[in-house]
Amino acid sequence: MFTGIVQKLARVDHLVREGTLVRLGLALDELADGLQLGASVAVNGTCLTVTSIGNTVTFDVIAETLSTTNLGRLERGDLVNVERSFSVGDEVGGHILSGHVSGVVEVVQIDEGPEQRDLHFSVPVRWMKYLQHKGFVALDGASITIARVDSKAHRFVVCLIPETIARTTLGHVCVGSLVNLEVDAQTQSVVDTVERVLAERFPNTMDAE
Repeated sequence: MFTGIVQKLARVDHLVREGTLVRLGLALDELADGLQLGASVAVNGTCLTVTSIGNTVTFDVIAETLSTTNLGRLERGDLVNVERSFSVGDEVGGHILSGHVSGVVEVVQIDEGPEQRDLHFSVPVRWMKYLQHKGFVALDGASITIARVDSKAHRFVVCLIPETIARTTLGHVCVGSLVNLEVDAQTQSVVDTVERVLAERFPNTMDAE
């Protein structure tokens, strides 16, 4: 489990493609201290397993992950958000994340201002019902509060503070960039439960919709 507080903006040291598998090597430096084989690490919000530790830390990324996240678009030298899994008793500064990416969302507009960067995202329709004004969302693994939601246009906006701009990939994305999205699990559970109960109690009404 993770908290959405990015610990390092790490650089991709190498990518080795072996069939449908990619071995991803990251320069984690001091963040690798005490790291063990088999440990879980969030890379751009995607939970990956450590497969080797040396000058770089290596992860095996399978085809499913490559196709459903932005990890399949990485190149050597790219920057990624990294967070190690938290321990019981650690401060949860963001919100609880599983590292299971819901899908990718596209940056469609960026508004720059003094000490602020507003990112507008286009969202696949299936995820819009889980996005709420002032609700939580994880973008490339960074816990962010939603500033605005436009359900009709299938868009939402987040407003970044200088710290987030400096310490995460969100300070580097441009229009057209694809960002990993993880919706808040608690919100998803509530929405899905309500929909299921309503469908059971009012099947004709739900079918009509």
